[in-house]
Amino acid sequence: MATAAFEEIAETFEFLDDWEDRYRHVIELGKAMAPLDDSFKVAGYKVDGCASQVWLRPVISGGVFDFQGDSDAMIVRGLIAVLHALYSGVPVGQVGAVNAPAELGRLGLNEHLSSQRSNGLRAMVERIRKVAAEA
Repeated sequence: MATAAFEEIAETFEFLDDWEDRYRHVIELGKAMAPLDDSFKVAGYKVDGCASQVWLRPVISGGVFDFQGDSDAMIVRGLIAVLHALYSGVPVGQVGAVNAPAELGRLGLNEHLSSQRSNGLRAMVERIRKVAAEA
């Protein structure tokens, strides 16, 4: 149940042979993402459980889920961009049905992220699911 944007990332990952290229691609995705305005880098949007500073600002309109996000670490910013591709445009009632571990597993992220980064990624997914469930 992945979005077209996430499928595009998955296809690119299949094309890239080694993890270093994939890692660089994730960082490029993060660089291409619009920065979060500093006024939203507040405790209410901060994601606990991440080694880096991470903020996710949900934007729900017309029953469709979206969010803005940012981090002080380039790889984490890229992971936010990957999550944005996975969740942006999904009807808010279906966000909980997205199997993020399976979809992210298709990218091989589980094997190549440090345990701290993996924990942070899980914390971001949990925040997204919680916000959508409360909407």
